[in-house]
Amino acid sequence: MPLSEHEQRMLEQMERALYAEDPKFATALEGSGLRTYTRRRVYQAVAGFLVGIALLMAGVMIPGQYWISVVGFLVMLGCAVLAVTGWRKAPRPGGARGGIGPSGAMGGRQARSRRSMMDRIEQRWQRRRDEQGH
Repeated sequence: MPLSEHEQRMLEQMERALYAEDPKFATALEGSGLRTYTRRRVYQAVAGFLVGIALLMAGVMIPGQYWISVVGFLVMLGCAVLAVTGWRKAPRPGGARGGIGPSGAMGGRQARSRRSMMDRIEQRWQRRRDEQGH
């Protein structure tokens, strides 16, 4: 359930106050640990992708062992999905997701503008459905 605009403003005010009061603590809360974990996950996925390529090549080179190529392809596919999902979930540096910090207000505005854009799209879709239904 998304926060109302009033709740988002209150949260942003609390975040700015926390950042102004104790910047070191606020920076620690920004999610650098999560960022490190996500980066490590993406690196592991890239390494796994390379192992998948090696398995794929080995399966092609060894006569009669095509199942190794299939396993290599599946490893590559799984690692590619893992890397992409890890990359998308990675928090932006400086709290650009609307988190704590000076850029938090900008992130909140961007989230609201995206939400309002989605609201407009949904309204247009609803109007089209209503026009076609009548």
